[in-house]
Amino acid sequence: MSTPFPFTAVVGQEDLRLALLLNAVSPAVGGVLVRGEKGTAKSTAVRALSALLPEVAVVPGCRFSCAPAAPDPSCPDGPHEVGPGTTRPSRMVELPVGASEDRLVGALDIERALAEGVKAFEPGLLADAHRGILYVDEVNLLHDHLVDLLLDAAAMGASYVEREGVSVRHASKFLLVGTMNPEEGELRPQLLDRFGLTVEVAASREPDQRVEVVRRRLAYDDDPAGFSARWADEESAVRQRVVAARKLLPSVRLGDGALRQIAATCAAFEVDGMRADIVMARTATALAAWAGRTDVLAEDVRQAALLALPHRRRRNPFDAPGLDEDKLDETLEEFSGSGDSGGSEDSGNDDEPDPDGPGGGGGQPPSSDGPQADGGSGAQPEAGDGGEPQPSGAGAGEQAAARASEPFRTKVLSVPGLGEGAAGRRSRARTEHGRTTGARRPQGALTKLHLAATVQAAAPHQRARGRSGRGLVVRRDDLRQATREGREGNLVLFVVDASGSMAARQRMSAVKGAVLSLLLDAYQRRDKVGLVTFRGSAAEVALPPTSSVDAAAARLETLPTGGRTPLAAGLLRAHEVLRVERLRDPARRPLVVVVTDGRATGGPEPVALAGRAARLFAAEGLASVVVDCESGPVRLGLAGQLAGELGGTAVTLDELRADSIAGLVKDVQRRAA
Repeated sequence: MSTPFPFTAVVGQEDLRLALLLNAVSPAVGGVLVRGEKGTAKSTAVRALSALLPEVAVVPGCRFSCAPAAPDPSCPDGPHEVGPGTTRPSRMVELPVGASEDRLVGALDIERALAEGVKAFEPGLLADAHRGILYVDEVNLLHDHLVDLLLDAAAMGASYVEREGVSVRHASKFLLVGTMNPEEGELRPQLLDRFGLTVEVAASREPDQRVEVVRRRLAYDDDPAGFSARWADEESAVRQRVVAARKLLPSVRLGDGALRQIAATCAAFEVDGMRADIVMARTATALAAWAGRTDVLAEDVRQAALLALPHRRRRNPFDAPGLDEDKLDETLEEFSGSGDSGGSEDSGNDDEPDPDGPGGGGGQPPSSDGPQADGGSGAQPEAGDGGEPQPSGAGAGEQAAARASEPFRTKVLSVPGLGEGAAGRRSRARTEHGRTTGARRPQGALTKLHLAATVQAAAPHQRARGRSGRGLVVRRDDLRQATREGREGNLVLFVVDASGSMAARQRMSAVKGAVLSLLLDAYQRRDKVGLVTFRGSAAEVALPPTSSVDAAAARLETLPTGGRTPLAAGLLRAHEVLRVERLRDPARRPLVVVVTDGRATGGPEPVALAGRAARLFAAEGLASVVVDCESGPVRLGLAGQLAGELGGTAVTLDELRADSIAGLVKDVQRRAA
């Protein structure tokens, strides 16, 4: 097994290390979501945490890690007698983004269950993670059906496997830790709220710190064992401090004054529900224990708010997480003298540890300024340049970017036919989840049994197979896989006209509001999105296909307008984007949304060129819709003609609204070329 990078050798990232250590002290805090750019030691720090956790006492031979002092009475490997048990290191179980449902929750042997009535169960990752850490890298890319299972297990502290009337239940209480790059998409609100704390990380811009990152990383790569040995003392000290804080935790007093500050802070920032209050209380208590104190101070409440509230304040995917620290300080100051201070007013206790001593304050993680001679780094410094694309065709007549109007709920635009793409909520598709539409012989491992079809296939052969007794004699050839129909996510590629004919400020504001509304709809339906714009003399890919709709919204917000209308260039660039994306993700079907008034003025024979470009989409059967932005009493109907060339449908801005009675746009209907 490879030697993990030492936790205490991670350079910087104080908030990240503190949040992880608070969960080590008090798992009831509820886990950590780590958001940040690539190459910032997110995964390195999480993987190093397990080495600092105390050992776990388990029942010998139990696959579900039952506690010997209080074994689970419904454990599939039980019942267990209360006894001394054995100890093992704490586990960190990684959930791959592409894992199957059976790998996560476990699998039943359906054939034995039907024939013998035996619950032959193979545990999954939720069983392995019980009383340990469940780590999900790129958690924002996790499939929806796996997210649903995680939510159920996190809420109930148990995992249930139900297959055609056969049930298995086992305890599954784990520390959920996820890492993600926001540029690749956001989390569902339900899962976001399940993380107790959230931390934003970024690479340091200080040259000295970056030098130390590289130095430690290179030293670790050259000699992992030797590098870890040089940090053994620091690791041992933090491990002992975690154990001491755990022992102290039950003695920490959370007074009425601190509770009032917590409640007032959550109310002031208008967070939903009561989970934020509970998490803040647990976090503040863990901070006090980590600092070696038995009283919760105002500084603990403040630090708890900074860790527990930012991700709970988001109202839509375009809101940036974060807190107004001035407002936080005002709220804490206002309620600082109400009720019992919980010990915050008496700082002269001779028995209280010095906050500046070896233990440090409640908001400080262990120092990473240990051995430096041959250090390596837990943080990989390489990251994308994050530069904004420069608009093409800029020149005379360019206008400043207009702000988008208020977004609205849009009608459902979907791709016709039956797909087989990634799970989502837009177009019809064959999926692992959804309503059952039929049965077939399984191809590979059986995942969803069609009971009636299986019994029907086995029934004629019972006498020949010498059936006796109540059991049904089932062979492998009898098993039938249920075929199901659900919804898939699509690639929604926006092709936006930013030319001078669209440049009237009020008009462009309405156009951006419509695109923003469609982006919000794409977020809710789990689509990938891309953005192509055209103006002046050329078109550009403002945003390559991505799962991050907020990145698309940011590019849209700064989109300038002006110049001629190279419609053909925009369509051809969009066609090229789809060609490349088809190679990367062939199962994801595209939906092209062209936002334009239909005019074409850029280049020689612009109208003819635009028509030929549009017919490429129709020839390949690509689903498309044209959002007609033409306004005024006299309309040329050019957007409708473009929709005909594309083989798609035209819809006005008014008809795009879900509450509009001007038109009904349910599906994108393909027309004959």
